[in-house]
Amino acid sequence: MIAFNSLPSSCQRRWIGTTHRIGLGVCIAIVLAALASKTAEAQTNANQWFRWNDLPSIPDSLGVAGPFVGVDNDALIVAGGANFPKPVWESEKAWHDSIYVLARTGEPTEGDSDEDSFQWINAEKLPRPVAYGASVSISPTQSIHHGLLCLGGNDSDETFRDVYLLQWDASTQKIGRVSFPPLTESCAHASAQIIGNVVYIIGGQSATELSTATSKLWALNLGQSDDPTQLKWTALANCPGPPRALHVTAAQHDGYETCLYVISGRRQTDEEVEFLTDNWAYRPSTNTWQQKADAPQSVMAGTATHIGQSHIVVLGGDDGSLFGQADELKDDHPGFPKKTFAYHTITDTWTETGTSPANQVTTTAVHWNDSIVVASGEIRPRVRTPSVYQITLAEPDRSFGTLNYLVLFGYLLSMVGIGVYFARRNRTTDDYFRGGSQIPWWAAGCSIFATMLSSVTFTGIPSKAYAQDWTYSIGNFTIPLVAIVAVYVAMPFFRRIDATSAYEYLEKRFNRSVRWFGSLSFSLFHVFRMAVVMSLTGLALSVATPLTPQQSVLLMGGLSIAYSTLGGIEAVIWTDTIQTVVLLGGAFLAILLLITGTDGGFGGSWSHAIDADKLRIANLHLSPTHAQIALWVIVVGAIGQNLSSYTADQAVVQRYMTTASQSLAARSIWTNAFLTIPATLLFFGIGTALHGFYHSHPERLSPSITTDQVFPLFIAREMPIGLAGLIVAGVFAAAQSTVSTSMNSTATALVTDFFRPLSLCRNERGYLFAARTLTFLIGVLGTLFGLVFVDPGIKSLFDTFIVVIGLFMGVLGGLFLLGGLTTRANSSGAMVGAAFGAATMFGLWRYTAVNGYLYTTCGIVSCVCSGYLASLISSRPSDSLEGLTIHTLNKAES
Repeated sequence: MIAFNSLPSSCQRRWIGTTHRIGLGVCIAIVLAALASKTAEAQTNANQWFRWNDLPSIPDSLGVAGPFVGVDNDALIVAGGANFPKPVWESEKAWHDSIYVLARTGEPTEGDSDEDSFQWINAEKLPRPVAYGASVSISPTQSIHHGLLCLGGNDSDETFRDVYLLQWDASTQKIGRVSFPPLTESCAHASAQIIGNVVYIIGGQSATELSTATSKLWALNLGQSDDPTQLKWTALANCPGPPRALHVTAAQHDGYETCLYVISGRRQTDEEVEFLTDNWAYRPSTNTWQQKADAPQSVMAGTATHIGQSHIVVLGGDDGSLFGQADELKDDHPGFPKKTFAYHTITDTWTETGTSPANQVTTTAVHWNDSIVVASGEIRPRVRTPSVYQITLAEPDRSFGTLNYLVLFGYLLSMVGIGVYFARRNRTTDDYFRGGSQIPWWAAGCSIFATMLSSVTFTGIPSKAYAQDWTYSIGNFTIPLVAIVAVYVAMPFFRRIDATSAYEYLEKRFNRSVRWFGSLSFSLFHVFRMAVVMSLTGLALSVATPLTPQQSVLLMGGLSIAYSTLGGIEAVIWTDTIQTVVLLGGAFLAILLLITGTDGGFGGSWSHAIDADKLRIANLHLSPTHAQIALWVIVVGAIGQNLSSYTADQAVVQRYMTTASQSLAARSIWTNAFLTIPATLLFFGIGTALHGFYHSHPERLSPSITTDQVFPLFIAREMPIGLAGLIVAGVFAAAQSTVSTSMNSTATALVTDFFRPLSLCRNERGYLFAARTLTFLIGVLGTLFGLVFVDPGIKSLFDTFIVVIGLFMGVLGGLFLLGGLTTRANSSGAMVGAAFGAATMFGLWRYTAVNGYLYTTCGIVSCVCSGYLASLISSRPSDSLEGLTIHTLNKAES
């Protein structure tokens, strides 16, 4: 039940009674629906995972096995390979040196098929006939030498060490060749991948005998030199599994970093050929291997590649069931099994995804034109195919349901209604910006809580815990510690000077130029913050609703503009309070459904979390760049972020001034601090429960989603009707709490720090009009940036948000600490510190691999140190500092 203490008593009673009855009825209805409804049906029809379309067949009517396959300059290259001329059972294997290029001739017109827009071109020849080498496509973003890198291979007589790059020139329609350093030893039937700008080659045979297979891993760093001949192959840790050839490999992100996965293959034992099913992951950052879940069957010589952010798809392979029977079966051989599989790197699970038109082995799957292409290959012993398939993901079901829409839009419209209600109460800018200092302390505390956590809590934190563990939770546990500083140091400063804008303090401590710098920096930060929150939340919601990311951004932005512009800070705080209830309530119901849907219920979910090491809370290494973030980075980074937020962020400081007294403001800070503890446990718990749920049901994960969309995916597909709408409303609520706060606090800063000092308006009514106008314009600007920032390639909403905070808040936090902790710092030193701090953070972001969690702290330290040193070489501050530093605080009070 929510009590609006600032309303007249009669209004309070009507509002409380109505809210109580409606809220109770809605809660009962939702709980009954949740109990009575079954979980939404899973996507169990594996054939819906992929669509297979024909592209023009390669010019060789027999097809080839073991060709080099790759993409360069928007063209598909198929080079070399081997086949058996007809009659295949009476002829010897032939090796080829032909290079075929499938180039786009134009966009298909209406009535034309996709095949009509492509054409095969017979290009130059390879240096020699060769097949069964490894190949990898290098894009222009990975190296200045882009193209199809061909490695090793063999013919009927020998195995080669050659390495060269094939480059397609669309203007001349010719293939160029660039020599690279040869392999350290001859190699065929190996596999190659590229991660970043490093090429890896693993396994393979050094001769025609399978007994010469190896488990060695080699790397070629393309960034070592612009001259390919100066590059060198480096030996890395051998794969702990048995030596192998004809295995499949793929590079995919595992929640921490992109790893190299080596799956299946075959090896020679003393007695027979063994078909392998094991699966190994190589972690480049530590040069170590880890065994993963075995494939459901051998997929020897198959094709595999990454898809989405965390899936590997295996599109074919030989299971070995008919091995050795080729001469007996001959043309009656049914071909290799046409099953396809998907491996999920985060949950370490396999799923059968359907069947393929033809199981093409001994070829390479490549990414081209937003699809996967499999060209030619062997379909049964001695028989090749010229077919080329284009494979795309089937469109997922995105229906949302009428009841869900009613719940969602009913909630969103009620937020606008609150803005309309409070619009008539704002007569001055003090009402609009500070609520007349009559906001209840618990509502102000909920508003701080909703503002600080926002949609990063609802989607970013669960996805982070789902993909990794609980290490980031330590950062939230520092908030109660920083609250001590906020209550006893920061907040008294602002209450003493009766600040509407936090940056009024900077003028009193330094000068107006520093105040303007701080206010402008804050304003820019919050415009970008709005854009990041809306764009990333829009991407997350696009999997839960039929709304596109752009439509979600427009909806969030439009409604936030409406109620924030009309109602001012009171509307923002009361909607934040309601949004806090929706956010926490929806999350609590979600975790209950997640746990009950996991195999074994609570016990199974807990056991899985322990076995999968999902509850780890600390990494004790010292590296600031490691993919698994260190404990010290979390602690140091979180303290810096929270210090900046609670001392230098107008969005938080503004709440300090909305209560009637300093003691009530302190209560609001403690309310927020204590709410973060159960909220942290809840949302990190959701992430862990998501991992357990999808480990139990890997077939329900779609490769089309990003990691940040995993919780919205659960909401859309697994939640009962009606409840899904409420929790999606919670996601909108979380984002809107951030957006509306940013709009109001930025307008507050601009009016208070620029309009009033420059006397740009004639009277109080003019400043109120300016406040509403600026709120509207800032909301429009943030929404437009949100549309621009929509990027499906972002790996983590949480990481991106942390970087944005770090780049802006480090300098602001540094200025406040420089002013509050020292009496020697002056205005010129403050500006030097701000400039140096900004340069430091930009350099860290642009030129180093330092974890973004440290940006804010690095900005604070660099700003304070450089600002203080610059102040030492100039004169002392001439104005009185009473009450403006911790050293002069007691004097001011006395």
